[in-house]
Amino acid sequence: MIDASQLINTINNLSILSVELQDKITSYLVEEHFNRKTLLLKSGQVAHRIYFVKQGLLRSFFHQNANQYTNWFMGEGEFIISVYSFFTQKPSFENIEVLEDCDLQSITWDQLQSLYQQYPEFNRTGRLITERYYIRNEEKTIQLQTLSAAERYQALLNNYPGILQQASLGHIASFLNIKQETLSRIRAGK
Repeated sequence: MIDASQLINTINNLSILSVELQDKITSYLVEEHFNRKTLLLKSGQVAHRIYFVKQGLLRSFFHQNANQYTNWFMGEGEFIISVYSFFTQKPSFENIEVLEDCDLQSITWDQLQSLYQQYPEFNRTGRLITERYYIRNEEKTIQLQTLSAAERYQALLNNYPGILQQASLGHIASFLNIKQETLSRIRAGK
C-alpha cells in the first residue's frame, strides 16, 4: 500500500478532505522512483499525469534557438505538471526534467476528472491548488520585472535553500533570466 500521508497532509493544509475522498485518492496513486536526468515529459508529448513530489527536485524548461530556459523548480511537497498540456490534453511546449533522484506520486488526468465528478468538495481543493500556482506565476513575473538579479537570486535561495546542491548554475541562471557570468558575480558578492 502506498503511503500517501505527505500528499494528504499537503492537500489538507489547503482544504480538509473527507476520509472517503482520501481513500479514493490513495487508491488511484502510483508511486515511482525516477533517476537524475530523466525527462519526465518531453516537448511534444501530452502530459497525462499530475505529479506530487514526495522527495527530490525537478525543473520545467523549454528550448528556444540553441538555448534552454528554466520555467520552474519544484521540490518536496509540491505538484508538477505541464499546465497547458495537462489541462488541455494537447502536446506540451515544455520539458520536465528530474534534477536529483525523485520519488513521485501521481494520478492521471482521467482519474482527476473522476475525483472532481464523484466528490464535489474536491473541486474547491483543485481550485485552491490552481490559485496557489497562478499566484506563484504572477510573483515570478513581477520579480523578473521589478527585482534586481541579486534580489531574484536571494528569493530563489529563500524558496529552495538547497538549490545550489541540486541544480546546475546554468539552470539557476536561466530561471533568473540572467547570464551564468552574472550569477557568478552575484555569488561572489561583486
